[in-house]
Amino acid sequence: MKRISYPIAFIGIVVFTACKQHEQAPAVTTKTVTVSDSMATRIKLDTVSVSHISSQLRLSGEVGFDENKVIKLFPFSSGQVTEVKVSLGDKVSAGQVLAVIKSADIAGNYSDLRQADADVSIAKREMDNQQALYEKGISSEREYTIAKENYQKALAANAKLNDQIRINGGGRTHANGLYYITAPAAGYIVEKNVNAGNYIRNDNSSSLFTVSNLSDVWVLANVFEADIPKVKEGYDAEVTTLAYPGKVFRAKIDKISEVLDPMTKAMKVRIRIPNEGFLLKPEMFTTVTILNQEADTAVSVPSEAVIFDNSKKFVVLYHNRSRLEIREVQVLKTVNTTAYIASGLAKGDLVISRNQLLFYRALLEQ
Repeated sequence: MKRISYPIAFIGIVVFTACKQHEQAPAVTTKTVTVSDSMATRIKLDTVSVSHISSQLRLSGEVGFDENKVIKLFPFSSGQVTEVKVSLGDKVSAGQVLAVIKSADIAGNYSDLRQADADVSIAKREMDNQQALYEKGISSEREYTIAKENYQKALAANAKLNDQIRINGGGRTHANGLYYITAPAAGYIVEKNVNAGNYIRNDNSSSLFTVSNLSDVWVLANVFEADIPKVKEGYDAEVTTLAYPGKVFRAKIDKISEVLDPMTKAMKVRIRIPNEGFLLKPEMFTTVTILNQEADTAVSVPSEAVIFDNSKKFVVLYHNRSRLEIREVQVLKTVNTTAYIASGLAKGDLVISRNQLLFYRALLEQ
């Protein structure tokens, strides 16, 4: 009797355990729930596919102007700024006057040019006189040659002053000493380091203005040492800002620095973004999400098809309009709108990814 009692007790435990597991098991059913004609237009079917597993890396970044489309304007002569016609952020066109400067150097150049013009005239008359005298036999050839050389020297000095004035602004300068700083190309004033009344020197290392074309901008993001292997040129990047919630700017990494910043110990990556509507402003803070395609693959479905219930995850499998099935799945990870499935689905399966919760509840109630 004692020997018999142990198996009976064991069977009882097994039965009890099986019942308990049955009570806790997820509802997996193939009971009949038909998709009506009206509901067929309200659902969405997606085919389970195999794809590379994506991973994400979130970085902090900052918007900067495209340095390949930046023009820095330096003073070409010392003087005092009499007027500044633009402010930081202004849009300017090519040739537009940005500032007016009164310069003694410019006035001196024009004074020297007037003297050089007079010297040329005098040297020309002297050469012509010596030529006439030489042809009549009154003057020697040596005297005529000296006069001709003096004329050539006067012409060279005059040409040098004209070149100097042309290099230092040409038509933007005047004999009264005024010269104009103009925009060499259309763009925006992204830096302004001068105000009316300032005295400037031509050896000043700071630019007066910086003009940039903001049709393209750079986003510079910081990558710390542990994350360096996770970024490569060509990886997709998504950029978001506080200024435009929900707006995603999509681009690719186009440059990776080869050195780390000695202060932050971070590596810079550059993302070039077409700046449609000029929404992105220099110095604006950003969040950068780097999308990396791993070598491993897994079956995947839209993340909206996955139902979370009772600490488990399910999908509604579609066989035909009269045969639906609740299937428990194990999710590896979810990246953006894609869920990567470890088990529970196979390539080619059909899942309902819109209004599937209605059918899930209907199947549970049967």
